[in-house]
Amino acid sequence: MAGRILVTGASGFVGRALVADLANAGHPVRAAMRQPADIFARSVEVVAVSDLTRPVEWRALLKGVETVVHLAGIAHAGPEIAEQAYDRVNRLATAELAETAQRMSVQRLVFASSIRAQCGPVASSVLDESHAPQPTDAYGRSKLAAEEAIRDSNVPYTILRPVLIYGPGVKGNMARLATWARTPWPLPFGSFSNRRSILARQNLIEAIHFSLRTPATLGETYTVADPEPLTLAQIIAALRAGYGRPPALLPIPRAPIGATLKAIGKAEIWDRLAGELVVSPSKLIRAGWLPPVRSLEGLAAMARADRDVQR
Repeated sequence: MAGRILVTGASGFVGRALVADLANAGHPVRAAMRQPADIFARSVEVVAVSDLTRPVEWRALLKGVETVVHLAGIAHAGPEIAEQAYDRVNRLATAELAETAQRMSVQRLVFASSIRAQCGPVASSVLDESHAPQPTDAYGRSKLAAEEAIRDSNVPYTILRPVLIYGPGVKGNMARLATWARTPWPLPFGSFSNRRSILARQNLIEAIHFSLRTPATLGETYTVADPEPLTLAQIIAALRAGYGRPPALLPIPRAPIGATLKAIGKAEIWDRLAGELVVSPSKLIRAGWLPPVRSLEGLAAMARADRDVQR
């Protein structure tokens, strides 16, 4: 793979690290972002792309491009976002990109979907690609619809469904856990033995590299997660270790915590804290993906990086 790579969402949490990684490996990269900034090596071609709530002139962005990594989109689920916005940004913009890429003979489109295209925030059994998709919210439905649009376009594709991603600078739910882990006080999570699959950002980036260079991934969809799921208590303890703190996790019964969160309208936070979501990456591993980061070490490293920034 020697041709130019277009990365959309290049200034985001995953995109910024991916563009730097691709450029360091010697690939010619076109980094598309809404507000171009001088954040990459000079070898990277930075281009502006309009807000995906409006039609994008994809032909200009795809000129001379061999492969595409599509990361841009609304990246989280939330009641404050209208379903029409998810549909426009996550589905329709992706469909327009895929159709244009097919007409311009792009050789590969790697799409960062989400595990939420397949399930809700919890699952009663270990999930993999063989399970029928059953998204539970507008975000998940828009990601699943985007996947279907890519398949319908006939562009050569690989679809990745990552679970919750972590790494230095993360936002959202993992950032909330890190905030709790920073506190010097004991935390009431010692009884939380429910398992959650998580994904190191660098492991996702390696999955993207692998998809770009491996012909066998063409036309395939993969769930992507670190190989070993962790309990919530293990996640918090690993973060606290990175902050230089002992685990200090109190074995408080879960029921009062759940009742309190549900009473104040935070039932979804309770699902994420107490629910189980284990996702198997075995299909991608069998294809040859070798994730370089182990979860416990990656979480601690994320916390150490955050601690260094805080100093």
